[in-house]
Amino acid sequence: MAIREQGSGKRSRLKAEELSSFFRKISEQHTVEQITFLCIGTDRSTGDALGPLTGSKLLEYGFPNVVGTLPSPCDADNLVARIGGIPAGHIVIAVDACLGPPLALGFFFASHEPLQPAQSVGLHLPAVGHYSLAAIVDINGPKPYRTLQTTPLYRVMLMAEQIADAAAAGFGRVR
Repeated sequence: MAIREQGSGKRSRLKAEELSSFFRKISEQHTVEQITFLCIGTDRSTGDALGPLTGSKLLEYGFPNVVGTLPSPCDADNLVARIGGIPAGHIVIAVDACLGPPLALGFFFASHEPLQPAQSVGLHLPAVGHYSLAAIVDINGPKPYRTLQTTPLYRVMLMAEQIADAAAAGFGRVR
């Protein structure tokens, strides 16, 4: 997904230390048992591994409903089927890696609306999530697939940990 192409402009640009308030507001409206984290991406691309890394870290915190982990990624090939497996009535928080402008690198875009996965690499997948969080892992350019392949692993791992830590803080969970 490329952030400049997304949605209606109702996205908030957040620093890592501001993420917990995003999750706290969700936790004030929904119990953790009602929430499903949909962590989109693949472990076959450094930049796109943010979703599965985040999902695995959320499981470590004991979140009960997580779709998309390192052992079982939720990617373009299985996204529709995985969405179909989410229990009816669950509130979905979609998490995905994103490419964006240089000044947005390392920031997060949070929203109370769905995100459109894989848009920056030209795929047409369904919009997902009641809430969404897009992590700007690298700069959008003419070759987005190559950019995601060569995104620094450290940045992706750090951002995945920041998301999981903030979700745990927002929902009052500890390891």
